[in-house]
Amino acid sequence: MPAYILTGAPGSGKTAILRQLEIDGHAVVEEAATDVIALRQALGRPEPWREPGFADRVLNLQRKRQLAAKTDAGDVVFFDRSPVCTLALCRYLDLKAPRHLLEEVERLVGERWYEQTVFFVRHQGFVQATAARRISFHDSLAFERVHELAYREVGFDLVEVPAAPLPVRVAAIQQAVASGDEPHLREGRVRAFEQAPPPVA
Repeated sequence: MPAYILTGAPGSGKTAILRQLEIDGHAVVEEAATDVIALRQALGRPEPWREPGFADRVLNLQRKRQLAAKTDAGDVVFFDRSPVCTLALCRYLDLKAPRHLLEEVERLVGERWYEQTVFFVRHQGFVQATAARRISFHDSLAFERVHELAYREVGFDLVEVPAAPLPVRVAAIQQAVASGDEPHLREGRVRAFEQAPPPVA
């Protein structure tokens, strides 16, 4: 099951890309953090990302969806983010990453669960606010940088998906996957996840 991660800044258009990939017949695994936030807000928690245990809730849902995808999908599957994004979120919020999150990232890399190529969807020059996305464009750029550093630190190869019309972005991703020459995760690329990335300028 070739498993590709799509990640990037909030408001980058990643979800629209995934919706089109799904319509085109590809399996898609939904982002966990957005659904955790939506549920907690429905329960009267306006800023669930500030609550203790938020990263745990996201990780638990991510794990359930990964296991379901491993069982059901026999073809290429696209993941809307991964536990590496949860690690980046902890760093962005200046929260200590739970030990089991670090262990999960190390396990997924060690088992070569994902393809080494990660599609990094770049910002579109603006951010449209939603109930779950309360971030300025300036802050989204900082968030984007933290994500980029986290993925490079773990050892993934990032393929940039620049701002462009949706059909162009989707076609570029499909072409990259169809080329069939994506290398798998290399061994020995798991690094010290506890170490914070360089400060964001």
